[in-house]
Amino acid sequence: MPPRLHVDRPLRDLGPAFELPPGAARHVQVLRLQPGAPVVLFDGQGGEWSAQVERIGRQSVQVRLGDFVDVDRELGVPVTLALGMPANDRMDTLIEKACELGVAAIQPLVCERSVLRLAGERAERKVAHWQAVAVAACEQSGRTRVPAIAPVRSLPDWLADLAMPPAGLRVLMSLHGARPLAELTRGAGGAVVSLSGPEGGFADAEERLARERGFVPVSLGPRVLRADTAPLALLAHLALIAAEPR
Repeated sequence: MPPRLHVDRPLRDLGPAFELPPGAARHVQVLRLQPGAPVVLFDGQGGEWSAQVERIGRQSVQVRLGDFVDVDRELGVPVTLALGMPANDRMDTLIEKACELGVAAIQPLVCERSVLRLAGERAERKVAHWQAVAVAACEQSGRTRVPAIAPVRSLPDWLADLAMPPAGLRVLMSLHGARPLAELTRGAGGAVVSLSGPEGGFADAEERLARERGFVPVSLGPRVLRADTAPLALLAHLALIAAEPR
């Protein structure tokens, strides 16, 4: 299979032959591709293009665009994961796996019990890094749309900006009065927003605020999952539902 490369600009506007942006060009050079080698390009707006490497310089790579393939590998249900950011490198892995599973968007949140607290320039750098992780995951997994990693926000501020009433399904990972996830998502066809907490879980006031904003408490079973496991388990469940024949 030819290498897949993301180009962060509309490919339809670049003409039949053009130089790859620096990130994609480095990828070609690291792979030691030669002129004539086939590649697949996508710009994150849906579909992908066949292409061929034409010329490789010391710091540039020129490709010739081929045919457009209108392929769709996205979930039938757009899912947003809003989550209290796990600490250390777990957020990187969570984003990578969520992109492979088909997430549409990720909202990093700072909660009352969060270990990882980001703000200002440090938060901007982290979001840019996580967006690059998402791009790499899409290159690997065959996706043609790149999920957006939203700027870091506090949980109360984010909840306050949500439209009411909810346009789709809002689920809250909770250990208190929760309904089984399978019961709630059976037959769900609209957008889903999942809200899950950091390592220490949500404070009681945060749970109350989320419920006031239309989030329904759900349970993934009798075991307590880690902050970086729970949203992926929910996403995998939704992905399986979306894959079922209608």
